[in-house]
Amino acid sequence: MGKFFDALATKLAERWATYLVLPGLLFTASAVFGSQVGHQHALDRDMLMEMVSNLTAAIARQGVGTQVILACAVLLVATGVGLVAQALAGGTRAIWLGQWPWPLRLRLRQSSRRRERWHRLVQHRRALEQARPRASRTQEEQRAINQAAQRINRLSLAEPDRPTWMGDRINAVERVALDRYGLDLPFTWPRLWLVLPEITRTEITTAHAAFVAATATGTWAWPYAVLAVFWWPAALIGAAIMLTGWARARSAISDLSTLSEAAVDVHARTLAIELAVAGPESAGPLTLDEGERITSVCRKGR
Repeated sequence: MGKFFDALATKLAERWATYLVLPGLLFTASAVFGSQVGHQHALDRDMLMEMVSNLTAAIARQGVGTQVILACAVLLVATGVGLVAQALAGGTRAIWLGQWPWPLRLRLRQSSRRRERWHRLVQHRRALEQARPRASRTQEEQRAINQAAQRINRLSLAEPDRPTWMGDRINAVERVALDRYGLDLPFTWPRLWLVLPEITRTEITTAHAAFVAATATGTWAWPYAVLAVFWWPAALIGAAIMLTGWARARSAISDLSTLSEAAVDVHARTLAIELAVAGPESAGPLTLDEGERITSVCRKGR
């Protein structure tokens, strides 16, 4: 148990330093400098060096006890800023996943625009397939059809229903599970999770953790956006942070949705057996009828 608690403490310390203290210290330093120089001297290197020199000299004149107290105070401020930033992570997540409570009209318009584009791409692919029958199709014609399919999948793996790409990647998993297997994932996923092998759960958990970390990174853009009111370079820093977090989040969501859909494909049969919807000797992909019966059991009339 001692080794377990030591490992736990080390892990918590790493997370505290990675997600709170280090970003908090960087923002605190930027806020102090930015509030002093303002827009006019935003990139004044000499002023920065003078501030650092004066601060270092002032700290050096203090006693050891005072220096320790100052260091603790700085860490507390950085941690506090980090906690405030992480409290905003839910908003970043909602924006990226297309869960926009406001403005509703903008969300509906963006979703409709993505849906119309998706249908245009689908119609284009179908037109290519009809104009070039498989029996007489050349490699170049097949390549054009494959590229049309790739454009559809890049936009969304199912008919778009969310205003963002990441939201539609998650929504596509639910749509495919419902249309192909009759599984209502919001109700059946917790049951499926319990019968998944450990290695599968580990892979999905790792992908989700990557998305959480990317969200935490992107959320730091909001404090820098506020600081940009007083110090314009903060806007550039915030934009770089947001783009970095967003790119990592897209990659993580792609992995998470792919793994989740694969888990349904491979292990839905196990859930059917555990719920006595299918016999223990059954095998192969889940049928639509079996999936609908699983959904009925899991929903319990709700």
